[in-house]
Amino acid sequence: MRYPLVIFDFDGTLADSFPFFVKAQHALAQKHGFRAIEDDRVDALRRLRTHELLRELGFPKWKVPIVAADFIRMMRGAPPVPLFPGVADMLRHLRQSGARLAILTSNSVENVRRVLDAELMEAIELIDGGAHVLGKHRRIARMLKQAKADASQAIYIGDQVSDGEAAKRVGVAFGAVGWGYAHADTLRAMGAEEFFETVPELGRLAVA
Repeated sequence: MRYPLVIFDFDGTLADSFPFFVKAQHALAQKHGFRAIEDDRVDALRRLRTHELLRELGFPKWKVPIVAADFIRMMRGAPPVPLFPGVADMLRHLRQSGARLAILTSNSVENVRRVLDAELMEAIELIDGGAHVLGKHRRIARMLKQAKADASQAIYIGDQVSDGEAAKRVGVAFGAVGWGYAHADTLRAMGAEEFFETVPELGRLAVA
């Protein structure tokens, strides 16, 4: 199926920020009083759904926006994280095919702009940052209105269970990627409409 509007998550989907996240998480855990992710538990924790992960780390939901704001500030003060190999070419290919591209992220628009060069930013029609990890459905709905697009015309591409849950709440297809924060097996189990093993596979979303 073709989706005229392709909305991307950023961290773990377009940008390889997981190594930075793991390091930052240790500092944030100490500051905010939840459990840090130990190296030998990374794989097991990646297999948990978002609510399960928060519970496992002793991380109350009300702290999510506070910790997210600190994470954004830490990333802003660090060197830009890299895009996954092939992402730049994939975005150009989709845009040249006629697809409308957008980014919806829990990160800041500023941090996205630090990673994407000016050429790639020109390919992005809409961008929205600072979305609550557990409340992205509201931002997706708002983005659909901005784009004047029906939910059936859009797909949200992400790497976490919460991304898929948000998409489903507003009737948008979910495209899961197998290289991000959540384990590929967990994302497959939730029944995404599309699953992408590699970045080049996203090219099949081309309109033409």
